[in-house]
This record gives sequence, structure tokens and C-alpha cells, in this order.
Amino acid sequence: MMNLMHWRLLVAVADHGSITAAAERVGMTQSAASQAMASMEATLGAQLFIREPRKTLPTALGLSVIEQARVMLGALQAIRSRVDEARPMLRGNLRIACFPQVLAKFLSPRLQRFAQLYPGIEVTTLEVTDNEVTALLDADLIDLGVVLNPGPGCQATPLGRDNWLAVVPARHALAQRAAGATVSLAELLEQPFVLATGGCTANARSLGVDAGLALRDVRVQVREWSSAFSLVREGVGVTLVPESTLPAQRQGLRVMPLSVPIHREFALVSAPARTPSAAASALLAMLAD
Repeated sequence: MMNLMHWRLLVAVADHGSITAAAERVGMTQSAASQAMASMEATLGAQLFIREPRKTLPTALGLSVIEQARVMLGALQAIRSRVDEARPMLRGNLRIACFPQVLAKFLSPRLQRFAQLYPGIEVTTLEVTDNEVTALLDADLIDLGVVLNPGPGCQATPLGRDNWLAVVPARHALAQRAAGATVSLAELLEQPFVLATGGCTANARSLGVDAGLALRDVRVQVREWSSAFSLVREGVGVTLVPESTLPAQRQGLRVMPLSVPIHREFALVSAPARTPSAAASALLAMLAD
């Protein structure tokens, strides 16, 4: 069954020439977008795009379908604009704090959609660490903050999740395992290690502590994930990173899942000292839908 998101994705692929870029535009993961495109073609019983190594191009039939999809989406936007004109526009300011990777991968596409629905609300985003998010919320300096792994009693609106993955040098002994092989957290933490934090308290060291394990040989600690990948390529050590931080170019690296998967979750929470503003409530309601 096809829904509005499928048609938006179809047009985005045509505009960007890439399923990956289109997925970011509409707020989907690359794998979900690929599955959605395949599902659309299967439902319609026709090939809409030709997948080439560096480009995704529409077929002749695909061009015709895309043209009609644009007409449909344009009509829906006209309906939405007419409704917006007939009702008072919600106005205000919205301050959101978030750590960089989550902002880029998970929150920004949703904020683009929010801006279309509520053009009268000005959104300001702050890129900070997870500790700083908590401090800003407690000080009532922001309306909403993205937190990691919210507790069961926390009133939070989920944004997404990603898995922690091992990254080792391509020539490392662990990298010689068969395709699809996993690595345990215990054996990974015993290796010479590049500790990357991303400015967050949740990192390889804290995950080890939670599992009753310790990092025994930290060769270097860095804040930026990109620095960790460069050091791993040079053979300084292995590392453990969230899936959303993986580089597009992975030459010299072997990415391996953990034998017992560990994931991190992201969610939006409001400042505890006050009731969410109308602008904050509108965003939370959109995300909940």
C-alpha cells in the first residue's frame, strides 16, 4: 500500500538523483527508503527508476508518474495553504538543544516539515553535548532538548535509535573474520582502543562499565567521530561508534556489529520547570503523529 510519504520520496529521488539524499530530505533512513521504492514499484508493477552506481535515474514511465505525483503533491499543498489562510497562524519562537549527529540525521528533516506546517514559528537549534542539554533544560533556557536513552518515567517523544558498531583497521585480526561476523564487546574492549565520545557521556567506556567491563588500553581519546575513524585507519586502535556517525567512505576500515547488540535512543523532552509552549506542543504533536 502506498501513502503520502511514498509519493514525497518518489519526487525527492527524482530531484536529487539519489535514494540516500532523498531519504535525508523526507526524514527516512536509506534502507527504509530503498524498501519503500521497491514496494512502490512492486505495487505498480513497473520499474520507475534505473539504479546506476552513482545515480538513480527515472525510466520513461517513471517520468510520467513523477509528473503526476508533483501535480498531486501540489494540490495537497494548495489545500493546506488554503486551510492555513483560513485560520489564525500560530506564531512564536522555539529553542531546541541537540548534539550534532542527531540534529543532522534525525531532527533536521522533521524540522523542515514543521517549518512547512508552521511558518510563523521561528526555530533556533543549539548544538551541544548531552550534559549541556540537561543543564539548559534545568535552567529553563530552552524549550525542548534531545536526550539519550530517556528513562521509563520520562515524558519523552521518541525521535529514533541507532546501534553501536565496532570499527577496526582493515588489516586487524578481527577484520579477517568472515563477512557478517560479529565481535563481542568484551574482546573489542581488550584491544588497543581509540576512545571517541562525540561530546556525550554515553560512549565505549560507559557501555563497558554498564557491562562490567573496562577499557584496558586507551591509546588516545578524541571528541570527534571523524578523528577516531582517521586514527583507526592508521592502525592506532579499534573503536566503538554509533551507526549514524559512520563515514560514507570506509576504505581501510571494517565495520562489525556486536554479538549482543547495543543501541542508543533519542527523544525530545521539554523543560521540567514549565508547561510546554504552544510552539513546543505543536512540534511534539507533529512528531507523535
